[in-house]
Amino acid sequence: MQNRRQSKVTLQRVVFLDRDGVINRDSPDYIKSWEEFEFLPGSIEAIRLLNSNGFATIIITNQSAINRNMISKQKLEHIHALMKKAIKSGGGEIKDIFFCPHTPEERCNCRKPEPGLIYQAQKKYQIDLTASTMVGDNAKDIECARRAGCGSSVLVKSENFLNTERLLSEKKISPDYTALDLYDAANWISSHFL
Repeated sequence: MQNRRQSKVTLQRVVFLDRDGVINRDSPDYIKSWEEFEFLPGSIEAIRLLNSNGFATIIITNQSAINRNMISKQKLEHIHALMKKAIKSGGGEIKDIFFCPHTPEERCNCRKPEPGLIYQAQKKYQIDLTASTMVGDNAKDIECARRAGCGSSVLVKSENFLNTERLLSEKKISPDYTALDLYDAANWISSHFL
């Protein structure tokens, strides 16, 4: 029993990151290979900054391309392995990745804006969600943060920013901060929660 207690990991300070549009360029055709994966400027440095300030970074991402039969789970995991390796080379670390393979029609509880992926991470790492932050570029990310009970949320401006703002306004939800990019978000989080 004692060994089980000792092996339980507790993460005190966590930043949940959406992937597409936050860490890498999004694509309407989905990211289906490493060749299509392109880091956004400053995203690797942002993750390093968060980590150096004591925040664990966990990716929370919808990846319906799997159940659309556009990419296999193994291929997605290969992309993620190479992404983590590149981030590690840049001095940062992704603690874990939680992804939803389902399409909207499947009505699962893990596809954002549902909070299932954050709850999976919370259960695995004993995360205090009220002390965590979700960073995303979509209304679904900010709504997911609210539904999960995250202490704060940051909206990163992307190509869909105006539409995202409209959707959030309709739902009467607003992020705690709107950032130019992930590096701006990392600076805001670091200065507000240290």
